[in-house]
Amino acid sequence: MPYEAPTHTVERSLRATTGARIVAGVDEVGRGAWAGPVTVCAAVTGLRRPPEGLTDSKLITPKRRTALAAELERWVTAYALGDASPQEIDELGMTAALRLAAVRALEGLPVRPDAVILDGKHDYLGSPWQVRTVIKGDQSCIAVAAASVIAKVRRDAVMAELGVESGGYAAYAFGANAGYPSPVHKAALEELGPTPHHRLSWSYLDAMPRWSHLKKVRLSAEAAALESGGQLGFDF
Repeated sequence: MPYEAPTHTVERSLRATTGARIVAGVDEVGRGAWAGPVTVCAAVTGLRRPPEGLTDSKLITPKRRTALAAELERWVTAYALGDASPQEIDELGMTAALRLAAVRALEGLPVRPDAVILDGKHDYLGSPWQVRTVIKGDQSCIAVAAASVIAKVRRDAVMAELGVESGGYAAYAFGANAGYPSPVHKAALEELGPTPHHRLSWSYLDAMPRWSHLKKVRLSAEAAALESGGQLGFDF
């Protein structure tokens, strides 16, 4: 399917209107998964021409995505990754967990960015970061697209390792579904129950009477309500 290549338009605008010299693109992966961390990548690209075929990671085949991520890691000026664990997601809620992972990524860069382009319409990062949110930024902004590809490939690799480790998690097929609710994943959950890598505050446990007693209740009902719209995605 044809798509428009991402550009540096937003980054140029930020440079012109705010005086920012270093602009980082930020994107996350794993928000809608039932298992595994949420992973955020912060990427600084400057204004150079990107590798061919760069776009939102979800629009690229797995094989090409893996190759492109390796190319991007060499091409970007700098990048860093940050995770929030399933336990942190359960304790904090997804919005706060996203901020935690994003701050870890941004603080992992060798130089603090003057401004951040954040994929989506909600600024989960906030002060003191200077943020510009861009809907579908992973398709339209080069730095955000680069972050999306690197984050996706890195998190998929982590989840694939969980699927083959000696802890007995092969039945969940994490290598194929990356922790999202695929049919195989759901069947394993119903039969075997959640692993230490599952998010236990999420509503999928309500539909599994055998394991619903394991559900964790967040301290903040408001925080839980904010996440109710993001638990049913099939983004793998």
